[in-house]
Amino acid sequence: MIRSLLVSGLMICLLLPAAHAQQSQRLTQSWEFLREDLGSVWEAVRPVAEGSPESVPLWEKVSLPHCFNARDGVDPDVNYYEGPGWYRTVLELKNPYPQGRTLLHFEGAGQKTDVYIFTTRVGHHTGGYDEWTVDITDAVQQFLQSADAKRYNGKVPLEIRCSNARDVEMIPSDMSDFNVYGGLYRYLNLVYTPALSFEQLHIQAQVDAQGKTGAVQLQAAFRNPLHTSQATLDINVLDPQQKIVQHWTQPLTLQDSIQVLQPFTIKKPLLWSPAQPQLYTVQARLKSSGGEAVWSGHFGFRNFEFVTHGPFMLNGKRLLLQGTHRHEDGAGVAAALTDDMIRREMQLIKDMGANFIRLGHYQQSPLVLQLCDSLGILVWEEIPWCRGGLGGEVYKAQARRMLTNMITQHYNHPAVILWGLGNENDWPGDFPEFDKQKIHAFMSELNTLAHTLDSTRKTTIRRCDFCKDIVDVYSPSIWAGWYRGRYTEYREETLKAIASVPHFFHAEWGADSHQGRHAEYPEEAVKKVATGKGADERTGDFALTGGSARASKDGDWSETYACNLIDWHLKEQETIPQLTGSAYWIFKDFSTPLRPENPVPYVNQKGVVGRDLTPKEAYYVFQSYWTTQPMAHIYGHGWPIRWGKEGEEKMIWVYSNCPEAELFVNGKSYGVKKRNSQDFPAAGLRWQLPLHKGSYQVKVVARNGKQTVADEITFNYQSDPWSKPAQLLLEKTVAGNDTVTVKVKLADAQKMICLDAKDYISFSIAGSGTLIDDQGTAGGSRRVQLVNGQAQISIRLNKGQSVVGATVQGVPDAFINL
Repeated sequence: MIRSLLVSGLMICLLLPAAHAQQSQRLTQSWEFLREDLGSVWEAVRPVAEGSPESVPLWEKVSLPHCFNARDGVDPDVNYYEGPGWYRTVLELKNPYPQGRTLLHFEGAGQKTDVYIFTTRVGHHTGGYDEWTVDITDAVQQFLQSADAKRYNGKVPLEIRCSNARDVEMIPSDMSDFNVYGGLYRYLNLVYTPALSFEQLHIQAQVDAQGKTGAVQLQAAFRNPLHTSQATLDINVLDPQQKIVQHWTQPLTLQDSIQVLQPFTIKKPLLWSPAQPQLYTVQARLKSSGGEAVWSGHFGFRNFEFVTHGPFMLNGKRLLLQGTHRHEDGAGVAAALTDDMIRREMQLIKDMGANFIRLGHYQQSPLVLQLCDSLGILVWEEIPWCRGGLGGEVYKAQARRMLTNMITQHYNHPAVILWGLGNENDWPGDFPEFDKQKIHAFMSELNTLAHTLDSTRKTTIRRCDFCKDIVDVYSPSIWAGWYRGRYTEYREETLKAIASVPHFFHAEWGADSHQGRHAEYPEEAVKKVATGKGADERTGDFALTGGSARASKDGDWSETYACNLIDWHLKEQETIPQLTGSAYWIFKDFSTPLRPENPVPYVNQKGVVGRDLTPKEAYYVFQSYWTTQPMAHIYGHGWPIRWGKEGEEKMIWVYSNCPEAELFVNGKSYGVKKRNSQDFPAAGLRWQLPLHKGSYQVKVVARNGKQTVADEITFNYQSDPWSKPAQLLLEKTVAGNDTVTVKVKLADAQKMICLDAKDYISFSIAGSGTLIDDQGTAGGSRRVQLVNGQAQISIRLNKGQSVVGATVQGVPDAFINL
């Protein structure tokens, strides 16, 4: 069902994707921003003489997308800002259609948004993650006829108030393990349409498991404020090679806003799959007395099934779902990711070999869904009912509305197979009452609503055992080797979970790793972790204090341990025939208010890549299991110094998907190893070598038939011991135009680097330069834990002179002139 909603007396139309509009432009430039509240919207538009005391507060020039929390989400010294902020600009409007409509289409804004034309409020929306549209036509006409219009010279003032202020009657909960960002952090589009236009066109495409016949049903919803009664609809359907396979024209008598169009079939359709994401296209033209509106969109044919206590089937064949998760978050921008940033990230996910993604924990940019369709990545998408309990009617209404919006807005995407109703709803805290029966009842209501809106897909939740009987597919908590137990218990825990519910999927597993930190003995710290006690994460396990021994609290947070954990999980997943699949948490490090004491403060560091998309070593572990393009990667590209006793045997290991690999050290071959995924670690591609003090050049040549791939690293081996930290050694390197990088080493009195040091280091600066900090990365934070006794930060010199200071508790401060 497609509908509009009446919210607070203002009509908010659910759907009008800009890509489907007749004429659309993105409003990215010429914005001003104020990160605080105003007394009223009049303060944003009132005439004030330049330089007058009344001109305060001062507005900042910005471009969209823009997030309040681009920096403070990972600022180690403050809580991130939660409150209102204002945006303003002026619009130059030129609607080409007689009696046409002028619309603002929001791809998402956080979290409560009010829209004004001059001082008239024209729209309101609660919910930071769904799309919505405001028709500003009438308000614009009224303004242009007013006396105030003269000083704008034909342009129209637009003001927008966003707020991410804490509110327990709004989802998601502030107890969630991610920042609830504020701002116009997705694109805002100015759209012109004829008086009669498309609101949406739903495409229901179904095919049998054998792929013999595809059946398609179209349902169109129209925007028709002037109540046009007659129109003509022209439809083209194109196959993946852009050949027209269906065409018809039909007259329409518009008695209501929704029309069910004639169904059609396609024999032997080309099927959509992760390996071959075949997309059909619908092109629609709506002709009326007001002009011609156009709509285009994609769909695909695929048949899927979650076998009871068994695997996942796609188009009649088993497919092991190999997935990850994504938060809308990035270094330096927070939620304000541009299209180019999103495309780069999604391509990295596909290149890692993923065929599945869970969008945690809210619906995401429309481009993400489009890329999942075109790249071939199956999707679990969910609403942000996350933690805290269950609120009142306002709270429930938002959850219903966001579920409705998610399904109606993303209905056509063949990539989507699962609608998520909630996450960790067994986690109390926002309300004095935590009533499991009421949560169960509301979850049941959402489940019914989801199936009413879309009978072709499955529902799901993660980690709420008292609601697992409701949904079609359930994901319990299994964090073997991190929050509970050891990773060698993964298989046992998974088999128990598969047997406990009809349809199982494993969402969320993994380990935090501080990028650049490596360990010679990564398993030592977890030997005291108890086994046989389960592997589920429990409330509070994420904390770095208290509770039983666990890797998350007592481990070394090295990339080395994370790779071992991932390696073990992946090799086990290959040999569980009834496993539907899993999704690693998470693809990219992201900001969270709940983790101030992490090595990078306020960052969840379980990512396969850093917050700036720099791959960690774990990225290549996944590639070695999931990709078919030949690859080979020697572990330790960011490990410049290894250490141990003189002549001690050390492992050198390689992640590769090739059947065999040969290792060369300082030009000498150390033999060929055969790959065997069940030979842990590194699928048998590992060599034990006695190492002596000095430098090493290591190369691997991996072979897949006649194809070969190679990789090389260099490192030094240190056998001399170090004593307690005594000094900081600073050096600078030129990083780019007007930019330098300062590298710091924590050393003993003899200047030997303390390679096991994990102390926090703080950077400061005086002078013209600025630290490139608040990035949420190991090399982009002014407070961060050392990696193997070292750290670095970059500085923008601003064509002047500066002094950078470094502080580690217990040793003298150090300074360097720039």
